[in-house]
Amino acid sequence: MRNRNLYGSILAMFFLTISIAQKKPNIILIMADDVSWNCFGTYGAKDYKTPNIDALASKGLKFNHCYSMPICTPSRVKIMTGQYNFRNYTHFGYLNPKDKTFGNLMRDNGYKTAIAGKWQLNGLYNNLPGSLDKSRPYKAGFDESCLWQVTTEKTGKNGGERFWSPPLLKNGKFLTIEDNKGKYGPDIMSDFVCDFIETNKNEPFFVYYPTVLVHSPFVPTPDSVGNGDRTQAANKTPKDQKLKKENYVAMVNYLDKIVGKIVAKVEAVGQLDNTIIMFTSDNGTASITSKWKGENIRGAKGKTVDMGTHVPLVTYWKGHTPAGKVSEDLIDFTDFYTTIADAAKIKLNDTDPIDGRSFLPQLENKKGNPRDWVFWQYQPYWGKFEGVQFIRNQTYKLYKNGAFYNIQNDLHEKHDLKLETNNLGANKAKKELQKVLDLAPPAPTVIGGRRAKERVVYPDWKNMVNPND
Repeated sequence: MRNRNLYGSILAMFFLTISIAQKKPNIILIMADDVSWNCFGTYGAKDYKTPNIDALASKGLKFNHCYSMPICTPSRVKIMTGQYNFRNYTHFGYLNPKDKTFGNLMRDNGYKTAIAGKWQLNGLYNNLPGSLDKSRPYKAGFDESCLWQVTTEKTGKNGGERFWSPPLLKNGKFLTIEDNKGKYGPDIMSDFVCDFIETNKNEPFFVYYPTVLVHSPFVPTPDSVGNGDRTQAANKTPKDQKLKKENYVAMVNYLDKIVGKIVAKVEAVGQLDNTIIMFTSDNGTASITSKWKGENIRGAKGKTVDMGTHVPLVTYWKGHTPAGKVSEDLIDFTDFYTTIADAAKIKLNDTDPIDGRSFLPQLENKKGNPRDWVFWQYQPYWGKFEGVQFIRNQTYKLYKNGAFYNIQNDLHEKHDLKLETNNLGANKAKKELQKVLDLAPPAPTVIGGRRAKERVVYPDWKNMVNPND
């Protein structure tokens, strides 16, 4: 009898071990709004205190070369669909509901899914068909949602800003300014994320949290507001430049606090060793100057220079990511979809994008198959802006018009190398980058103005990442 009990215990432990090994990891992707790499302590920031994000980097893996689009919607469409913008990006503030997102991918493969933060993808700015459809987040693959700017803008009926007393759409129910009176939007949204994690702790979940921090207006946080105004009227950037910077610093610090709050919740529910946590940003900092490695760096949101496209990427998966390692591998926003699928053991098919490379092996301290370049097609369809294409590796950057820069030595792109012929390394890099640029479709032009209903896209364009596939 004793041997039978022992055998039974061993068998139970065996099946428990198999069950744990086969369990798919939870995935949390946190994407900040309008904050570049140089605003975080782990990347050398001097003006900000980001201990929680820094701790993720010290325990996990930090990438020095992650690149987004220069402005929000192109980045959001790119990261959610895993596609280059030339395939599917047509309007600012719009995600085509026909596009498959990583939310659809995960929900279709057994994950519980949630999104919180900034939406701004219904097509409100151009009154596109279905722009008042409250179910868009669900159609994009998210079982639950708590979002700002789904069917209402910052102004107009039921509109309002995202911070103090914000109007939000929570699981299809509209919460008015009065409903959220005196409350802080990022607290509401992060509480929602934590509640979702608690509820779904026993089954695989995917959380996409595109935060509203630290986009303008630059206003006090709960840690800095004191007895100040907490109504919608408080959502205004001060004219005083010193106070504006103080508010921005407070917002970055509070963003870090929220990241710590979410990590703590994952640990509290016993899922830290089975959860991949990724932190990045949608584009560079707005018009804020920050100290970085003895230099004053002004934000360049909306511009193609490094300060507009270079974003942080810190990843942590307890027991998997190499502690404190810094990677120089290139990461493109198209890579997140592929990496998430890889982590969830989902085999991609012809309904999935072809533009990404998985960086899951790097999270597991393997070499993987890192990129040789990152490519941009940038036409935000917002304001007066001609479409531009450019490409870079860790050192050099080449524009379609021939402009060529050594970014390591020329962060602000002041010295064009296109006329230099005596630098063999630069010339070799330029030739290799040019070969990839030659694979791209024509750069976009704006026909009919910003509010044009139709755009030229190339959904079936050749595979640039793996041209032989």
